[in-house]
Amino acid sequence: MARRAVQEVVARFVAGGGEYRHMHAAPGAEPGVVTLNGERRVASAIVYACGPWLPKVFPDVLGGRIFVTRQEVAFIAPPDGDDSFDEARLPGWADFNGGDLYYGFPNLESRGFKIARDTHGAAFDPDTGDRRVTEAGAQLLSAFAAHRFPALAGRPFTEFRVCQYENSSNGDFLIDRHPTMQGVYLLGGGSGHGFKHGPEVGRMMAELVNDGRAPDPRFSLATKQTVQARSVL
Repeated sequence: MARRAVQEVVARFVAGGGEYRHMHAAPGAEPGVVTLNGERRVASAIVYACGPWLPKVFPDVLGGRIFVTRQEVAFIAPPDGDDSFDEARLPGWADFNGGDLYYGFPNLESRGFKIARDTHGAAFDPDTGDRRVTEAGAQLLSAFAAHRFPALAGRPFTEFRVCQYENSSNGDFLIDRHPTMQGVYLLGGGSGHGFKHGPEVGRMMAELVNDGRAPDPRFSLATKQTVQARSVL
């Protein structure tokens, strides 16, 4: 569903006259320059919103301030004929479990009941990291599902995913100017919340770029340290 939502945004952007290009972007050597698959482009403002790739694009500034970690997600088949796990009867949920947080979503579009553990996983490279779920991770999620939702005990998995968090040190978004590159703006630290809050995050960045506003102190680069203190979903 998130993928389709983003595709719809892109379609409307293009229909309104925007240009969408699927390329590898990197900052150029001069102000206002970006290279797209080696092609030099010039712009008065360039926003880098690269998710888990952001610290790889700007390692000197963000390499120790945006933490990319490996997170395992599972989908479990509800019992046949049991609609109690459908979206009409089950909301998105979170169990804080004494500080060991698990969360998930109902059986959307018959994909399965989603469950994941919210924790700082191992450091992860989005280009080369292993995206196979571990047996230990699968067992952990299966055991918690059976504990919290007894009807799911022994039910088969329908799908596994390895995604990545990209948290800032304090768990807040990064919405700020690059400290030394003129006309370059940095947007990250969102993890799943980056999508959920997309319209508001986009508005804040647009005001930063178009109106010359100062960044919200909470989301500034200055508040991002090199030690993780919080997590976000």
